[in-house]
Amino acid sequence: MAQSIDPAALVAFTQDLIRIPSLSGEEAPVIARIVAEMRSLGFDEVLVDANGSAIGIVHGAQPGPTLLLDAHCDTVGIAPGSIWTHDPFAADIEDGYIYGRGAADMKGALAAMVYAAGTVDRTKLAGRVAVSATVLEEVMEGISLETVMATVKPDFVVIGEATELNLNRGGRGRAEIHLETIGKPAHSSSPQLGVNAVHEMIKLIDAVESTPLDNHPLLGPALLALTDMISDPYPGYSVIPSRCRVTYDRRTLPGETAASVLGAITARPGVEEIQFNATIAAGEHHAYTGAVLTAPKFFPAWAFDEEHPFVQAALAGLRTAGLNPAIRAYRFCTNGASSAGVLGIPTVGFGPAAEGDAHVVDERLAIADLVAAAQSYRGIVGAVLSIHLA
Repeated sequence: MAQSIDPAALVAFTQDLIRIPSLSGEEAPVIARIVAEMRSLGFDEVLVDANGSAIGIVHGAQPGPTLLLDAHCDTVGIAPGSIWTHDPFAADIEDGYIYGRGAADMKGALAAMVYAAGTVDRTKLAGRVAVSATVLEEVMEGISLETVMATVKPDFVVIGEATELNLNRGGRGRAEIHLETIGKPAHSSSPQLGVNAVHEMIKLIDAVESTPLDNHPLLGPALLALTDMISDPYPGYSVIPSRCRVTYDRRTLPGETAASVLGAITARPGVEEIQFNATIAAGEHHAYTGAVLTAPKFFPAWAFDEEHPFVQAALAGLRTAGLNPAIRAYRFCTNGASSAGVLGIPTVGFGPAAEGDAHVVDERLAIADLVAAAQSYRGIVGAVLSIHLA
């Protein structure tokens, strides 16, 4: 039989998660708290995978598909010099909001998922519902989720990133691009004898930033943003720099690949006169378990048709829970880059808070939205696992 979701217990659990700092690679204490709550709520299976992500599984009364609810449990840090009016790890409650790092991104959604799955009526389920608390998402979107999916083998995935309680059927991807110009060193008193790599980079930047970018009807425009620049040697003492490297954050659209993104840069008119390299950054991050996650920093975009059976089932579940959501898409990159973009598993996004609430000073989450999210996740579970989707 279904249990009612206890709002006070849900809020208290969310506060516990916020009070435990969990930077990427340092999630062990918060994972332990999540595992304890899953066991307390009676999940049929609770485990921690090789990367340190927590997985809880609830079995329905009959065989059927597997629905995975995913939320990452790592957070960004507190920016030096930023001034919070609420202690970022106190989980204060004021005027109906919980304050603290991770409240919106995304410990609130994680807590709501745990309570939704832990209180669902198993006698009415055909299949399994799994909840994953993934690690290292803030630094490598989707990479640790791939390990979870290899264990759970889901047929459908719900990403809990913020949607303002609307339903997202797609998301932009992300690529981290390194451009390096190669010059010729010389003494700075005789610059004409060298080739200044910074000057070459300026010419390259002018060419690259005139690259035409597409616009997607659902996901909006592709983006290209310069995020850093450094010359070598640095600092340069009386020497013309022989190398210069910049990093671009490229927000991608469906169909774009690492090769197409780099090819658009290397094919720009005028760049053939510049000696440079263009590469996708290599990602390497260490999990708290000692596992090392390595992957190119290219995370593909994804989108499903509004009439896709899973999108419509999730929409029906949200309406059953009393919502009337708009159907939209993420403008940032999420773990859906792996579940949908890499593996093609039907995926939607649903969560409390807004995209703009992430990573900010005085991060907060409305308690009413937290409770509504828990009820709505349960609505999605009921709608998806009570029917068969091809």
